[in-house]
Amino acid sequence: MRTNIFSRTLLAAATTVALAAGSLAAAGTSFAAPAPAAAQPAAVSEAVTPQAVNNLGLNATQAKKVQRWLKTYWNYRGSIDGKLGTNSWKAFQRCLKKYWGYTGPIDGVVGKGTIKGLQRLLKDSYGYRGAIDGIAGAGTKAAFKRFANAH
Repeated sequence: MRTNIFSRTLLAAATTVALAAGSLAAAGTSFAAPAPAAAQPAAVSEAVTPQAVNNLGLNATQAKKVQRWLKTYWNYRGSIDGKLGTNSWKAFQRCLKKYWGYTGPIDGVVGKGTIKGLQRLLKDSYGYRGAIDGIAGAGTKAAFKRFANAH
C-alpha cells in the first residue's frame, strides 16, 4: 500500500512539474513574439490643436465684452461664451499685428509676443505702467480688465 501511495504522489508531483514547465515555456514564447502588424494601431495624420482658454484674469462677463469687440472689428467667428480660447486670441493677434508690434504667427497661442503686443495696447490707452516684457503679471491683468470693461 505504501508503494501505491508513493507512486501516486510521485505521479502527481511529476504532472505538476510538467504542467508548470509547459506553462513557463509557452509564456516565454508569447512574450518574445512581436505583435502581428494588423494588431498595431494605425497612425493618425490629423494635427492636435490645443483648445486652452486663457482669460488673463477676466471673468466671463468681461471676456464676453472682449469677444463682442473682436467679432465687430477683428473677424472673430466663434461663440460669445466668455472663454478666450484659440479663436479669440487669433482675432486679437490680428489686431496686435496690425497696430501694436506683434510679429508672431496668428496661431491663437498666448505667448510672450502676444502679451508684449497686448501690453503696448494697454500702455497706450488703459493705464498699464509696467515693462513691455511679455509677462502677464498683475499690472497687465488689471489693465486688461480696464480694456474689457471699456468695451
